[in-house]
Amino acid sequence: MLRYQEVVFALQPDVIIETGIAHGGSLVFSASLCKLIGKGRVIGIDIDVRPHNHAKLEAHPLKSLITLIEGASTAPDIVALVKQHVRAGEKVLVALDSNHSYAHVTAELAAYAPLVTPGSYIIATDGLMRDLADAPRGDPTWTRDNPARAAEDFVAKHNDFVLEEPRWKFNESTLAGNVTHWPNAWLKRVRQAIDQNSLSRLDLDS
Repeated sequence: MLRYQEVVFALQPDVIIETGIAHGGSLVFSASLCKLIGKGRVIGIDIDVRPHNHAKLEAHPLKSLITLIEGASTAPDIVALVKQHVRAGEKVLVALDSNHSYAHVTAELAAYAPLVTPGSYIIATDGLMRDLADAPRGDPTWTRDNPARAAEDFVAKHNDFVLEEPRWKFNESTLAGNVTHWPNAWLKRVRQAIDQNSLSRLDLDS
């Protein structure tokens, strides 16, 4: 949460997109950060926004900064609806916190990465599950079926993104690596994607 709020303050995003909202705590946290910096709004997507959670979010003082979308985050119609809520030229930050399987996170990365502004991030949260495969209530398949691996494989195939954890602003310890639930989570967009079709046409023209 500390790293996340530092990034929100530094980026000053116009839109924060979150997949997987559960009870809505992260939505409210993000909306409160938008309120503090004086700009931005939050779009939350969940396959099942339960009535009592929906009612509490609608009654929240920050409700004007929150848009709820109910549906599967990777469904084409839901992705299209999210895109309609993002205006041209807006700075976008994305956090993926729904189904943490490799397949689902891979699909979410493909769907929402194009919305991410250069210099901003798409965050594949909770990769720590790969280190908890042998813990109580863990699952041996988590060693490979996890968000961190999905992020690593996505970056390997998309040169407009790099895995780059935000720099620590304060570190008085001897730790060189972060203690986090989100290892290999921060996919930073470093440039606009290159249109391979356009490159092919250029090669043919030359």
